[in-house]
Amino acid sequence: MYHQKRQMCLSRRAFLTGTTLMLAPRAYGNAPTFENAEQTRFAMITDLHYADKPPSGTRHYRDTLSKLAEASEQIRAAKPDFMVELGDLIDAADSVETEISYLRTINREFSKLAKQRHYVLGNHCVDTLKKEEFLAEVQQAKSFYSFDTGKTHFVVLDSCFRSDGTPYARKNFKWTDANVPPHELEWLRSDLSETELPTIVLAHQRLDTEDNHGVRNAASVRQVLEASGKVQAVFQGHSHKNDYKDINGVHYCTLVAMVEGKGVKNSGFSLVRIRADSSIEVQGFVKQNTYQWTDPTS
Repeated sequence: MYHQKRQMCLSRRAFLTGTTLMLAPRAYGNAPTFENAEQTRFAMITDLHYADKPPSGTRHYRDTLSKLAEASEQIRAAKPDFMVELGDLIDAADSVETEISYLRTINREFSKLAKQRHYVLGNHCVDTLKKEEFLAEVQQAKSFYSFDTGKTHFVVLDSCFRSDGTPYARKNFKWTDANVPPHELEWLRSDLSETELPTIVLAHQRLDTEDNHGVRNAASVRQVLEASGKVQAVFQGHSHKNDYKDINGVHYCTLVAMVEGKGVKNSGFSLVRIRADSSIEVQGFVKQNTYQWTDPTS
């Protein structure tokens, strides 16, 4: 069984710790060259921060529309099984009405990329909105849940809770106080115990760091992930930069933000292929790094 085999391999540190292949970002137009048969293919974008307002520092909010349009050519040509948006689809607004208008504008374009879409809540998604308002607009029932595609289990997490368990909404939080509350942590433990499939976790706030961009109880979350023996990788956003860590055999991959920088030459998105041998290939575009990870059971 996958769980038993992986536990044995983790003790030998069979993941590519310290030797993970990290290639330069690939330019538009390069065709993917993956020899092994695919089981699952999906695309990811994070931190679009769309808003109809002038730039602030390095964040060019209006440019997100043109960046997404450019990315859509590659994504739609790849025909992914599903799309993942790793949080902060929109930026903050002063009113519910304005923030809803931002969300409707960007989601109108994002929803064209794939029929099946998964939205991870980011702190900016619920700066003015309530979670139920954001989720209703994107037609997603829950903020944390799991699903299976091919022979992989996927978990979507929601860390938009204050340390006292209160959900983010209506500017009632500090962005540095992100937490996975006890009821969600217990759900996660139960969910992982019920699957025998290798698992990928999708998050916004980072689970691999103790700084302001990290989930405050990230160590407790990592303990649950590691104890399952099933989690291969965590994909996350929030800090707007490429980053990678291997922690006890789990790949923590932080993706670059689409909003950073002016024009389509400053963007980032990725296509992820899970191959028949359970290895994972992340093909990065524009500013996004590319990675390849072998599976310890193969």
